[in-house]
Amino acid sequence: MDKPLVIDYYTDMLCIWAWIAQRRIEELQEQWSDKVVLRHHYLNLFGDTETRIGQQWADRGGYEGFARHVQEAADPYDDAPVTDDLWLRVRPQTSANAHLVLKSVALMAGEKASEQFALQLRKAFFVHGVDIGQLHILFERVHEQGFDLDMLKQTLESGAAMAALMADYKAATELNIKGSPTWIMNHGRQTLYGNVGYRVLHANIEEILKNPLHEASWC
Repeated sequence: MDKPLVIDYYTDMLCIWAWIAQRRIEELQEQWSDKVVLRHHYLNLFGDTETRIGQQWADRGGYEGFARHVQEAADPYDDAPVTDDLWLRVRPQTSANAHLVLKSVALMAGEKASEQFALQLRKAFFVHGVDIGQLHILFERVHEQGFDLDMLKQTLESGAAMAALMADYKAATELNIKGSPTWIMNHGRQTLYGNVGYRVLHANIEEILKNPLHEASWC
């Protein structure tokens, strides 16, 4: 049996385009099944939302302007609903806490459990306006999902979860990833990022699977 195509998938939990891309990820997994393996990673885009939104969007309306941008971005996509409260009444200070807790879940319960929990957190934020930047809210969600909260806190206190998160952030910087979401394929030879349509993803995956790795480059 041929080895599956590994795609390294980088997102920020607070990124609207990653939320919009969720349906495409589900289609990818449904269509390609065990022929494609998606490895989830995180990058630091909304680590400091006051700087990214409050300051960088100051001449475009600040948080209110960014809130309009998010609503306009999501409006064409029925499968990516967004609450009107986003960035108006609900303003997480950072995405890093969510990334950190997700790394903790991966360490104690496995990558698949962490991926499923990430989707639940995204829904909580984008659909229901839950501030997933706050640790106490994240801990409540961890407990509700039946994860061992004491064990999770041990991965935080030991630094293991932080080390895993820093490895993601470092890799994203070294790969010069420009935005969320980003797909890295074919051992780094192909990079797609942003609002990439499913047909584009499909075409790239199909081409890689059809062609042997040694034909990827003449150099």
